[in-house]
Amino acid sequence: MNIAETIHRQTEDVYTEIVRHYQYLHRHPELSYHEENTSRYVADFLEAEGISFRRNIGGNGLLAWVQGTKPDNGHTVAFVADMDALPVQEKNEIPYKSVHKGVMHACGHDSHTASLMGAAKMVHTLRDELAGRALFVFQPGEEQSPGGADLMLKDHLFADREPDFIVKQHAYVDLPAGKVAFQTGTVMASADEVHIKIIGHGGHGALPHELNDTVLAASNVIVALQQIVSRRRNPFSPMTLSFGKFIAPGATNVIPDEVVLAGSLRCMDESERFKMCKIIPDIIESTAAAYGCSCQVAIPQGYPCTVSHEDITAQVRAQAVNYLGAENVAEYPRRMTAEDFGFFTQKYPCCFYRFGVNNAQQTCGKLHSSTFLINEDALKTTSALFAFIALTSFPK
Repeated sequence: MNIAETIHRQTEDVYTEIVRHYQYLHRHPELSYHEENTSRYVADFLEAEGISFRRNIGGNGLLAWVQGTKPDNGHTVAFVADMDALPVQEKNEIPYKSVHKGVMHACGHDSHTASLMGAAKMVHTLRDELAGRALFVFQPGEEQSPGGADLMLKDHLFADREPDFIVKQHAYVDLPAGKVAFQTGTVMASADEVHIKIIGHGGHGALPHELNDTVLAASNVIVALQQIVSRRRNPFSPMTLSFGKFIAPGATNVIPDEVVLAGSLRCMDESERFKMCKIIPDIIESTAAAYGCSCQVAIPQGYPCTVSHEDITAQVRAQAVNYLGAENVAEYPRRMTAEDFGFFTQKYPCCFYRFGVNNAQQTCGKLHSSTFLINEDALKTTSALFAFIALTSFPK
């Protein structure tokens, strides 16, 4: 029996358990940096399975590992799953609906975590087929800056043994369960928040000559910043700058002393990203000054671009074709959304692929929505493919 057939049989044996983990995690979601119960649940599972692990890395993160029983060839592959949920009130009427008001696994991280648990169990069971080491990273805080990936790396995640490459998978509503999709190069944008305060001397709206119009200044700041997208960036490098918050407190006839703006800068090129982070404060300051106002600007470091390494992605894609069949392997479009997996891709060759979670009726809902719910058949693919990658990546 070859390794693919062995994993198929293993999947049938552990699928019910993976679903049970998924449903428990879905029922008990926790927000970013508050994944204490989730981390404990994963740790209890690893301990029960006899899988080695470390806890409390970068907060609630865990690192588990399986060492092959074959002679160690020195190679290591790492797999990553995020554990945090979102501040969304679930509307799905299911037996395992979230028990926490206003908190929901609306981005599939419950399926990511359960899949990694299943993969770790299968690789541990089949460790006689493994030459080298497989690492399993259970990561907190993907949904909220500064990002659990960065925190875990800064907390010496791979101090004992660094990976040759890292793989992460993410739920994808545009594909049916059982299929996966790949892309190479920069697959997701960087994400930096832009926080602005326009400061002036407010007053009565009927006496504009006696005040500094902070509302007008703030409005023109947004207009001026929109122009950098077309006039100051490389036209071959996609970028967006969007403002979702404009707070001018007071009455209809009152110009406030301060106006607060907040937005998001997304870039598909790191050099353009850093250039824009230098240009933006200058434009804000000069525009505010034109209306007699001053400003405060903060652009805290956000998430870098996520890059799927060409060679590693080609290798993992070939493994997916080998295990799932070419008809179940597709390509996904690049997006201006962001992932803190970008911190891993800055330091190591990585592959970021997506796995289908939809059903024939396409009723799984959208990511980050109150009705998002995966087709559990997807869990037959996710753990198994991770295990297949772990056991077939390096010479034995």
